[in-house]
Amino acid sequence: MTQQQWTAVDQYLTGALVGTDPVLEEALAASDAAGLPAINVSPNHGKLLHLLARVQQARSILEIGTLGGYSTLWLARALPEDGRLVTLEIDPAHAEVARANFERAGLADRIELRLGRAADTLPQLAAQGYGPFDLVFIDADKPSNAEYFRWAMKLARPGTVIVVDNVVRGGAVVDPDSPDPSVQGVRRLNELIAAEPGVTATAVQTVGGKGYDGFTLALVHTPAGGES
Repeated sequence: MTQQQWTAVDQYLTGALVGTDPVLEEALAASDAAGLPAINVSPNHGKLLHLLARVQQARSILEIGTLGGYSTLWLARALPEDGRLVTLEIDPAHAEVARANFERAGLADRIELRLGRAADTLPQLAAQGYGPFDLVFIDADKPSNAEYFRWAMKLARPGTVIVVDNVVRGGAVVDPDSPDPSVQGVRRLNELIAAEPGVTATAVQTVGGKGYDGFTLALVHTPAGGES
C-alpha cells in the first residue's frame, strides 16, 4: 500500500459517495488563495463530521480550530435553522477567510466565530453560559489537546459526542519518547481519557489523501462537574 493508492481510493470514494459541491470547493479555493496551510479535513472526513452531527441530532456544536472554515461548513449544514455553531480561531487571517466563506455559504447566521487563544475563549464561553454542546470537534494545536478536552467535558451534557482529529500522527503516537510536542499532546490526551470515568472512547486509524492518521470518538456520560 502506498500514498498514491490511498489518495486514489480517497478520490474514488469522494466521487462515489460525497460528490462535488461548488460552495465547499470555493471555500477550499479561497483558503488556498489566501495562503492558508492545506491541513483542512478531507471531503470524506468532512462528510463524516456532517453525518455524526446529524446522527446526534445536534442543535449546538463547538469547534476548536477553524482554519478557513471548511469543516465548520460541513458541521453547520447539519444544524437545524435555529441551531448554533461556535468556532474558535487564534489567527486573524484565518478568521477573515473563514468569515467570508460562511457568508458565501449563507450560513453566517448559524456560526459564531470567536477570535483568540482557545485557552482564553473556552473559559469565556463557560462564564457566559454557553453550552451544553451536543457535539464538539477538536482540531487545533495538538499539544493543547488535553486542555481542550477538559473544557469540552465542562461544556458537555450526558450524551455529548467529542471528536478529536489527528491522533495517530503517522504512527508516531506509539513512541513515548517522541520529541514531537504534537505526539506528546496526543499521548496526554489518551492518558486523560483513560483516567476519566465520565467518558468512553475509541480511536480509529485512517488513510487517504491526507496520509496516515486517525481520530478519537468519545461519548460523554458524566460531564465534568455534572451528573449522569
